[in-house]
Order: sequence, then structure tokens, then C-alpha cells
Amino acid sequence: MKKILVLCTGNSCRSQIAEGYLRHFAGSKAIVYSAGVETHGVNPKAIAIMAEDGIDISNHTSNHIDEYSNIDFDFVITVCDNAKERCPYFPTNAKKFHHNFPDPAKASGTGQEVMNAFRAVREQVKAYSETFVKENL
Repeated sequence: MKKILVLCTGNSCRSQIAEGYLRHFAGSKAIVYSAGVETHGVNPKAIAIMAEDGIDISNHTSNHIDEYSNIDFDFVITVCDNAKERCPYFPTNAKKFHHNFPDPAKASGTGQEVMNAFRAVREQVKAYSETFVKENL
């Protein structure tokens, strides 16, 4: 079984969304983890927009990358430029992938506009995750 790590800055939005979708699309083909180079807690808006699409990430935790230093990952996916630049060296043969998704936590405007920003990122991450699983697992 393949091991996938999704890495972001704070492990609160984009990496949590990606973890949810990768688990959904991979099923029993992979074990999916997510972490941050910092930990900011799981964003309640990310939980809400994932629930809208039938994916429950309410039990996810915000984890620091150091917690996974002993796991030999097959794939490491960075979902923001900051994490890619700050990603520590892993003594692993993991294939590395990168896609810089916009940070919905930085969205501004009305409550509806902010939620729409989260939904837009959710759809981008969902499409990326589905394609990743089809092409790599």
C-alpha cells in the first residue's frame, strides 16, 4: 500500500482538503497523511465545505511534519509554495509533486464571498486529487 504525505504551511485548509479527497479517491490503495511546516488547527470553513461535498474531515488533526519523519513515503505533495520552499529533507525515495493552490484562509469580503473562495479551492483540490490517484496509484 502506498503512503502519501500532503504538505502545506499550517495544515489547516489546503492540505486537509487534499487529504480528504485523496483518501476518498484512493480508497484502500493508499494511506494518506497531511502535515504542515507549522500547525494552525483545522479550519472550520474547510470542514464545512468538505461536508457540503460529503467528505467528513471533522476528525482530522493539524500535524507538524516532524511527526512523520520516520515514515517512508512513496509520494510527497506540497500544495503551497511556502511549504515547498520550507520542506525539510526526507531521507526517502518519495516522488515529489507540487501544486500551488490559492490559500482560502486569506480570502476577504462578505461571509458568502469567503465561503465561495473556499469552495473554489475545494474544487481545484478535488480535481487535482482525482487526477493524481488515476495517474499514480
